[in-house]
Amino acid sequence: MPFNSSGAALAHLTPRPVKDLYGSNYLSITGNDYNFTKQFLPEVYEKEVERFGNRTVAGFLKMVGAEMPMASDQVVWSEQGRIHIAYTGAVGTDVSAGLITFSEAHNINVADTIIVNKGGVTLKCYVTATPAATTINAIPYTAADISGLGADGVTGLNVFVYGSEYKKGSANVGNSKDADFTTFTNKPIILRDKYSVNGSDTASIGWVEVTTEAGTGGYLWYLKSEHEARLRFEDQLEMAMIEAEPVSSSQLDTALASTGNHGTQGLFSAIEERGLIYNNPDFGSTAAGEGLAEFDVVLQELDKQGAIEENMMFLNRGTSLAIDNMLATQNSYGTGGTSYGVFDNSEDMAINLGFSGFRRGSYDFYKSDWKYLNDGTTRGLIGDVQGVLVPAGTSTVYDQQLGKNIKRPFLHVRYRASEADDRRMKSWITGSVGGNYTSDEDAMNVHFLSERCLCVQAANNFILFKDTDGVTGD
Repeated sequence: MPFNSSGAALAHLTPRPVKDLYGSNYLSITGNDYNFTKQFLPEVYEKEVERFGNRTVAGFLKMVGAEMPMASDQVVWSEQGRIHIAYTGAVGTDVSAGLITFSEAHNINVADTIIVNKGGVTLKCYVTATPAATTINAIPYTAADISGLGADGVTGLNVFVYGSEYKKGSANVGNSKDADFTTFTNKPIILRDKYSVNGSDTASIGWVEVTTEAGTGGYLWYLKSEHEARLRFEDQLEMAMIEAEPVSSSQLDTALASTGNHGTQGLFSAIEERGLIYNNPDFGSTAAGEGLAEFDVVLQELDKQGAIEENMMFLNRGTSLAIDNMLATQNSYGTGGTSYGVFDNSEDMAINLGFSGFRRGSYDFYKSDWKYLNDGTTRGLIGDVQGVLVPAGTSTVYDQQLGKNIKRPFLHVRYRASEADDRRMKSWITGSVGGNYTSDEDAMNVHFLSERCLCVQAANNFILFKDTDGVTGD
């Protein structure tokens, strides 16, 4: 009885007496028989190609801030108010009587001397009466009344107190004025991530040689993915502190609030609420002096705030080059303002078209490219933020844990920590693979966790450069 067809009757390789290619003596790389050992193997590069360079974007907060522990669900700090008395947007309700009305209760007293301004008209006045908590009567020293500011109901008046004048033997002088301050709060959020690999995959042979952003390398197979998961989480720790938003009052009754998430205030949110916004800066204007004149607007605004001498600018590529061009036009070295700075201004050696720092007026500025704003998978994908100016100052506050006053950067991170648990950056492994036997799951799970928030103090000295017209570098 003949044998039925079986696996023994499958097609096989026909041996040949010479090393040559025939249709019956080699296995096709594109066929289904690639699972056999090949006579002719493809050329394989073992080294992984680093086509995106260093892919991490973290490092900004490490340069400009600090990290400190806290043991509460909320961090609270206070910031000093202005020392002088000033109001904007006042209304000349009855100009012939010198009646000025404010939108809030004022702190101006009878016998105070004030300056009232509207456009190009400025009057120095004496306060004769305060009929109500929101009104005063003022008589100019050099005019019969304040009609020079406009007709009855004129709006947009600017008023500030510059002194006082009393008669001899006067009594009942002024009112006591308490120091003004504002309290701010922020809450930490919990960030988590996980990398998981099953037990079978950990036994797979890895043949791709890799080099990591941390400087390590080798044949890491699945550990490469775990390492990238850690790098991604560390980047997100910083990105969350930059981009996070608190739940607004209008969202308190929505589905978001019902999840128990409250959000936290990040850098951009704090600057937009309490800081300075510069829309569409054109520092690289080709017109003579226009770029520098535009930058001088920044100085004029800093003068109105804390006037902190040293400031750091973290910019995207377009804005950074625009400032380089602005500064190059002011440089007398070489034709057309070209700088040879790093080579002792020797044109024969090499040229340097970049500037890392400069001084303008009474301010020092240190400029750096911010990779977060350039990377195609972060803010570089959107391009609406051109940069941020951060003051290089510190504030003195009382630390409850240390029991003394300490100096802290205006920008710093607070993370939850106690003697029992440090939640700055936790990592632990669960499962039954890799020598860690915590469950019957045939996998290795690497967990990451952090609980933190950002404190942006003196945000009035921070500037956010934004692109609202879609023109890069403008």
